[in-house]
Amino acid sequence: MRFEVKGGSFGYQSEMILDDINFWVEDGEILSVLGPNGVGKTTLLKCMMGLLKWKKGTSMLDGTDISRIKPRELWQKIAYVPQARGAAFGYSALDMVTLGRSAHLGTFAQPGKEDYEAAEAAMEDMGIRHLRDKLCTKMSGGELQMVLIARALTISPSMLVLDEPESNLDFKNQLIILETIKALSEKRGISAVVNTHYPEHALKISNKALILNKNGSDLFGRAEEVINEKNMRNAFSVQVYIEDIHLDGKQYKSVVPLYLVS
Repeated sequence: MRFEVKGGSFGYQSEMILDDINFWVEDGEILSVLGPNGVGKTTLLKCMMGLLKWKKGTSMLDGTDISRIKPRELWQKIAYVPQARGAAFGYSALDMVTLGRSAHLGTFAQPGKEDYEAAEAAMEDMGIRHLRDKLCTKMSGGELQMVLIARALTISPSMLVLDEPESNLDFKNQLIILETIKALSEKRGISAVVNTHYPEHALKISNKALILNKNGSDLFGRAEEVINEKNMRNAFSVQVYIEDIHLDGKQYKSVVPLYLVS
């Protein structure tokens, strides 16, 4: 599957937030979206999925404008994982995950045996079956984020769209989320678009990166080429140092913010 945004532009009244955005993602690729607060990263995710309508430009799925695809068909291919900021309702983990099957159900249909089996299988795949009966209101941020990803997987999507999946989590849970996204990409060929505040995380898991700048410009390309010291300085007004770390036969990227620049 190929997902592409062509000339995507969005704004309110006379103020443009996103202007002529272009990128594409193929099967199994991970695209990280970076940029300072207020540049429209979450807005971009909503526009690309059709939750907000582009002022100009289109989102394409295998060459077809997504506005021409029936919503039910679209949401069987694309799954959205929002920020895990707590659950408003007292659902158990199993019930929350089963809600992901809504794209396969009719308007007034209730989940059946097949839907619960799909939810159980997704929880098993994510290693969170032990949370089956735990209320979402009683979960940690990491637990809830894993539940939301499992919910997305119940429809066997071709692409995940994740909004800051590792934010507000400790180091361990951040790594669990990152390794989960990477494994889904490598083992299942699921592509992902990930909105993140962490350049190191983008370098760790991404094939591609899109940087949104405050002046309305953007940069898109291979992650290791786009995420460099110069581009980070321009985007965040922060001088950074990027270093390769070699440990136990593996290479890691460290991105260190040094000082503010004007």
